[in-house]
Amino acid sequence: MTTVLIVDDHPTFRATARTLLEAEGYDVIGEAEDGESAIAAIGQLKPEVVLLDVQLPDIDGFEVSMRLNANGHAPAIVLTSSRDWSDCAPCIAACGARGFVPKGELSGAAIAALVE
Repeated sequence: MTTVLIVDDHPTFRATARTLLEAEGYDVIGEAEDGESAIAAIGQLKPEVVLLDVQLPDIDGFEVSMRLNANGHAPAIVLTSSRDWSDCAPCIAACGARGFVPKGELSGAAIAALVE
C-alpha cells in the first residue's frame, strides 16, 4: 500500500482527497496546510507520495518540490491545483515533480500513472 501526504491549505480539499485516495487503496499518513509544515511532515512521516497543492499560503508547491529534490531524498511529488495545468507546465518539470493532476480529476489511477 502506497503512503501519501496531502498538502493543501483548504481543509475541505484535504478531507475529500483523503476519502478518495483511501477508497482507492492508498494509505494517507498525514496532512499539511502549508509548505513549511509539509517539509517538516515529510521528514517525519517519510511518505512515498506527496500530493502537493501549487498555491500555498507561505511557499508555493514548486518551491517545496525544489527544496525536497535538492537533498536527493524526495518522495514522488504530484502537484495539484484548481488552475489549468498549462499555467504551471514550465515549472512542473523544473521543480522535480513527477507531474500534475488537476484537482477536479484527482484519482488513484491518475497518481499511479505518474509515480509507478
